[in-house]
Amino acid sequence: MAIHQFVTSLSAILLFIGGGTAALSDTQLDSKKLLSQPKTYVGSEVCRTCHLEHYDAWKRTLHSRMLQDARTNKDVIITDIDAEIIKADLKKIEKKLKVPIEDFHILKAEDVKYTIGSQWKQRYLIERDGTLFIAPTQFNAETGRWVNYHEHDWQKRPWLKKCGGCHATGVDLERNSFTEPAIGCEACHGPGSHHAVLPKTEIFKKRATIINPSKLTPGVAVQICGACHNRGKSTKVKGSSWPVGYRPGKALTTYYRSTSFAAGDTKHVYANEFSKGHHQQYIDWKQSAHYREGVTCLSCHFVHKLGNPVVRGQTLERSGDNTCLSCHTMINRVGAHSIHSSAKCVACHMPRIAKSAESGDIHSHVFVALLPEDTLKNPKIPNSCQTCHKHKDEDLKELQQRYDELTTRDKPVATATKTDS
Repeated sequence: MAIHQFVTSLSAILLFIGGGTAALSDTQLDSKKLLSQPKTYVGSEVCRTCHLEHYDAWKRTLHSRMLQDARTNKDVIITDIDAEIIKADLKKIEKKLKVPIEDFHILKAEDVKYTIGSQWKQRYLIERDGTLFIAPTQFNAETGRWVNYHEHDWQKRPWLKKCGGCHATGVDLERNSFTEPAIGCEACHGPGSHHAVLPKTEIFKKRATIINPSKLTPGVAVQICGACHNRGKSTKVKGSSWPVGYRPGKALTTYYRSTSFAAGDTKHVYANEFSKGHHQQYIDWKQSAHYREGVTCLSCHFVHKLGNPVVRGQTLERSGDNTCLSCHTMINRVGAHSIHSSAKCVACHMPRIAKSAESGDIHSHVFVALLPEDTLKNPKIPNSCQTCHKHKDEDLKELQQRYDELTTRDKPVATATKTDS
């Protein structure tokens, strides 16, 4: 298979670029020819030659470790791959399986080409006749258990076509290849061959050849995040679940259609259109007051930040409630806030109701507190109160009644005021 198709001699040459015109003349690089050709992806290692600090910051993010090469580093596999343990874990959930355990494809460590993820779960890419597929077993990191993943149709879901564009950078479906096994620099900045080949002295031309999301209009810039933190269908390639052909700076809706409950997706979306699944934050955010007021992903999150951020795991600009309080400074101790004086903002306003590996391990991004009455209206919709262990087994009607009693404000009473005549 033609993996890393574009990281060829061009990338090797570009590694020496950075010293301006001298470097160009030393390598005998035909810049005019390269600039006359369409932009191509060159990989984050090329970006590192000029942007070392940003590269180093990116390396500490989950984006840089979304897809990792297990052939060159077996340590990227976060667990022991033991056939007996896998079978024993599958036995515990046997009633949910669509394939008998004896017919399961049981993963072998030596077959793993790449790993996908490691924060909540890890999936494994294996190769069949030159095509990569996600193995039908998944390891959930927090609970330490193996579970099933598309065990009945995994060999009908070629990874590159189905999901690859949000796991790797520079995916080319026609060549069955990708440039970089990660969500690299060019995933957000666009293909960088023209940018890399121009000398530093051509500063304005050089800037014009790459996308800087901070210089895009906010509505277009946020769609870069929405290209992958989303769920739906490609408008260009049937059967693909990522926006094939999309590049940063373009309108995402041209290349992608998000899913919804209204469209019949009951697997990934609740009846109130809140997300059930992971990588769907963009769908949630589009329903939020934040969206209407122009508060975007980058208002709270950073993609790469110089230095050592305190909360780098979640890439938040500030720790804890400080993220919320940086805007919501006038919080009155009334209503629900009067009975939850020590609670965290996200506990109520971003309840853990979505699933990455295990149910309820991902926060909602609609930024709306869900009340017991929401669950009473539709029992399949969780609520903020019962995601807290204190209330998880309480009667919903009683819980809502207590909430109403505690948060009802006294009506103001007008009094007459004497005035001097």
